[in-house]
Amino acid sequence: MAGAELSVVAPVYNEADNLRPLLDRLIPVLESCARSFEVIFVDDGSIDHTLEILRKAHDADPRIRAIALSRNFGKEIAIAAGLDHASGAAAVIMDADLQHPPEIIRSFVEKWREGYKNVYGQRIDRAADSRLRRLLTQRFYRLFDALGETRLPRGAGDFRLLDAKAVAALRTMREHARFSKGLYAWIGFKSIGIPFEVAPRLQGQSKFSYRKLTHFALDGLMSFTTMPLKIWTYVGLAISLLALALASFYIIRTLILGVDVPGFASLIVSITFFGGVQLLSLGILGEYIGRIFAEVKRRPLYLIEERVGLTPVAQDELSTRTRGDWV
Repeated sequence: MAGAELSVVAPVYNEADNLRPLLDRLIPVLESCARSFEVIFVDDGSIDHTLEILRKAHDADPRIRAIALSRNFGKEIAIAAGLDHASGAAAVIMDADLQHPPEIIRSFVEKWREGYKNVYGQRIDRAADSRLRRLLTQRFYRLFDALGETRLPRGAGDFRLLDAKAVAALRTMREHARFSKGLYAWIGFKSIGIPFEVAPRLQGQSKFSYRKLTHFALDGLMSFTTMPLKIWTYVGLAISLLALALASFYIIRTLILGVDVPGFASLIVSITFFGGVQLLSLGILGEYIGRIFAEVKRRPLYLIEERVGLTPVAQDELSTRTRGDWV
């Protein structure tokens, strides 16, 4: 592991059928563009024989390594675990289903050697996704651009190369509600995009259900903007001004026309409307408070059951680990 120029981090969950085809394409690419390398698979609690295949792959090629997490922590946490153990002067993050073409890594490395520290893949299209998913994704990014405090490059995802300095910056961020795309943009550094076409998934199906994607979108919005909280200040002010205007209207009308009997239906509608507004505002507050609660408990991001070809990394070393031989 000492002296590795390039680390590849690939989170995997029940990807046993994809590992050998991935390695057959990935290893020749790395041998052609890196002086030395390591491939770190993060087994995120797989229930198939993914880990067994990774053990055999390491026995055949020690440059292939693995981390087995104690349970399924999610892709974002698995990426963080892989970056914690990456020793290279640069780290490539990619999926294991071959939707991220390994051949693009050559272009990543070329741009990195030109001085770019954050080289990301830009999806040309989303033809591999369903129409509904494409629509929801577009709406999310528009909402994030409108409310978020950090700009996300269009089409950028997890497939990217990060210089060791960028990796060290990410290691300092130990939040549990992780939105990696936002973190990659937030750290800055000299960045450039490389367009690529997303290939069809080789085997299996996506592990992201619409429920998980919704939760992921909420994590992204609430990690990078407080606008949902601020909105209710303006909503409350608008409702207060409306109530004051209505009160003035009724006072003047009563003085001129006398007292009339108010309508029961309008009263019920008003109570129901403002009750809904209050519950919605409390729900948004609850989302933020729930994330605060998770952070203040200070639990570790992940637990490791087994390391294959890797040694433990002390937590106090994570923010300072860089490959001095290369940077």
